[in-house]
Formats: sequence, structure tokens, C-alpha cells
Amino acid sequence: MATTVLTFHVQPRAAATEIVGWHGDAIKVRVAAPPVDGAANEALMRFIADELDIPRSAVRVVSGDTSRRKRVSIDGVDGERVLEVLGVA
Repeated sequence: MATTVLTFHVQPRAAATEIVGWHGDAIKVRVAAPPVDGAANEALMRFIADELDIPRSAVRVVSGDTSRRKRVSIDGVDGERVLEVLGVA
């Protein structure tokens, strides 16, 4: 089973949750949730899981819990496929 680890730059409290493009070497994502009590992290993980049509449990933040820059592990999906589905390939 493939595991992909990608870096995301997260902008909380946006009008909508969406992929914006690239921010340096990180995928920039706006999330509607505030950066309080892990809400933005949860929104990011749920968004990625929904976009990839995989279980939420297959997506986890492996570093950067309290930072805008996060490393996210995605189980069961090839890296190229992730980038393609998220529209940043």
C-alpha cells in the first residue's frame, strides 16, 4: 500500500475550504475552520479525504500541528494521483 507525505501551507478562517495552488514547495489550502483546538487540522484532513474519496483515517498530520506549514501522510494513494486529484499536478 502506498503512503504519500506532502507539505501543505494552510490558511485558516477562509470563506471556503479549497486548494489555491503552490506556496513555494507546499500546496496552499484555505480552510474555513479557525486555528483553534485542532479545527483547522481536522478540516484539512477531512477535505483531503473527501477529495481523494478515501477514509478520513487514512489522512493524518505528521508534523506542524500548530503551524501553518504541515506535513500530511496519506495512506493508500500514490503521490502523483494525489496531486492530480487536488489539481496541482
